[in-house]
Amino acid sequence: MTDTQLSGSVPRQAGAKATVMGYAMKALRGLPRPVRRAVLSGATSGDLPPVADFVRMLEIAGNMPESGPTHAELIARYPSLSDVEVSDPGIQGVPARLYRRPGTDAAAALVWVHGGAFVWGDLEMAESHWTGLMLAARGIPVLALDYRKALHGVTFPAGSDDVLAGWSWAVNHPDRLGVPAARMHLGGASAGASLAAGVAKRLRDGQGRPPASVVLAYPAVHPELTGWDAAGLAAIRANRDAVYFSPEWIHDLSVHYAGAAGLTDPYAFPGVGDLVGTPPTLIVNCESDTLRRSGELYAEQLRAAGVDTTVHLLPDAAHGTLNDPLTPAGVRTVDLLSEWLLPK
Repeated sequence: MTDTQLSGSVPRQAGAKATVMGYAMKALRGLPRPVRRAVLSGATSGDLPPVADFVRMLEIAGNMPESGPTHAELIARYPSLSDVEVSDPGIQGVPARLYRRPGTDAAAALVWVHGGAFVWGDLEMAESHWTGLMLAARGIPVLALDYRKALHGVTFPAGSDDVLAGWSWAVNHPDRLGVPAARMHLGGASAGASLAAGVAKRLRDGQGRPPASVVLAYPAVHPELTGWDAAGLAAIRANRDAVYFSPEWIHDLSVHYAGAAGLTDPYAFPGVGDLVGTPPTLIVNCESDTLRRSGELYAEQLRAAGVDTTVHLLPDAAHGTLNDPLTPAGVRTVDLLSEWLLPK
């Protein structure tokens, strides 16, 4: 076999593996959640497949199999969540859930966007469902939004447009959330944080009413990861509980999401461009997370632009704490969000 033939066989082998994994994940989604949990145990950390293979797998599978706690398991662990009413608000074209505790006079509401690297995730994942339940149980109504993923040729601004549509629905239906539009906040986690921050910039620039504040959990708001040295990256990569987002992987994901020309788009990547006039912003970073540098840099940029910015660091925590609802780090993240939204 020639060198040319050999080099050409590697992508084909990788693509074949991604195809097999896609069908395996699709089959796994049809099995009971305890089975999924057992199969996926330990498989949600470490290095990620190349972006092209990851996308191919998801296009076949449809989504990652949900293996987190069921709704019943969440209620059993946190009994106060049983007081929360969950409903479909009926937003045209945007899957959403509304979380409210009946009989509560709310002081603030949150429009919330889950993460998933722009290519996976839904309203069932703990980062969306558990976050909505926990905040609503504390008296903060939550409108959780889903959005079009960057799969099957869909790219930016599709997901951003969906979040903007969900936000616009919220401010035009304050009775449904139980608070006036002036007390509505916009936030998200990971890629959802990028979507929320990007929409906040669109609103600042005249596309609607800006939120009272922006709430970001372990955000990825830049097209590139900068500021890491080899030792720092190696330390996070060695953490068996952490997903390892390499700088190369983030670059490739950014290109997949927005195209090479979109890497300078200030709405696709909120860390790009002018931040003057951004609403007050909360940022919660995880220490054992390469994306922490994006959150730290964003905080520096916001403060330089004169934006009221509060940053918290979760010691030893890996990326995605809100997807781990049975852990102290997950609960601490919810605490920080609720303390920001309902300051004492």
